[in-house]
Amino acid sequence: MSNTESTPLSRKRLFVMLMANAEDGANVRYLASMLASWYTEEGVLPAFMGLTPESFAAMIARFFPAATLPQAPARSDAWLSQMPEKPELEALFAETSLDDDEQREWIASILIAGCVGRRHLWEDLGLFSRLDLSAMLQENFPAMALKNEHDMKWKKFIYKQLCEREGIYACPAPTCNACADYALCFASEDQPSE
Repeated sequence: MSNTESTPLSRKRLFVMLMANAEDGANVRYLASMLASWYTEEGVLPAFMGLTPESFAAMIARFFPAATLPQAPARSDAWLSQMPEKPELEALFAETSLDDDEQREWIASILIAGCVGRRHLWEDLGLFSRLDLSAMLQENFPAMALKNEHDMKWKKFIYKQLCEREGIYACPAPTCNACADYALCFASEDQPSE
């Protein structure tokens, strides 16, 4: 997977190239966005975007078989295996997955890797907008997406789901509307964080 061009590709140009060489599928646009960001070293995704090398190669072969990709960025993924909540996140995504198609597992692994970032989840993943993240979750994990009926920020919502599964209700208010942190959880994510 090497690129013969001598000038580095921008995120937008790489996205356009990926889409021009993509197979059909509901996740193609999201994966192309995240791949373009990952290859241009935007976002927080680790080596192979949080996938195993084999899963990464299978994803590329399935969705972008004709794409000529640049050299992969040198990113570590050592921290990923030490992420204490990773098994619980894997179980949460597995339980809310649309089906057992391996692409859902790939998306779940990428989402989990993106959860360690400090910005909005859509930014940490390298998506172009929060709308893309919402649509990707609705497409792949509809049972989870439906539960976010008040449009809570996705990273907060996902971790809230983990807490509820464990019977931990950290918010002292009886409802989110009465909570002092309401603005932190439900404020607009449309603009990139700085």
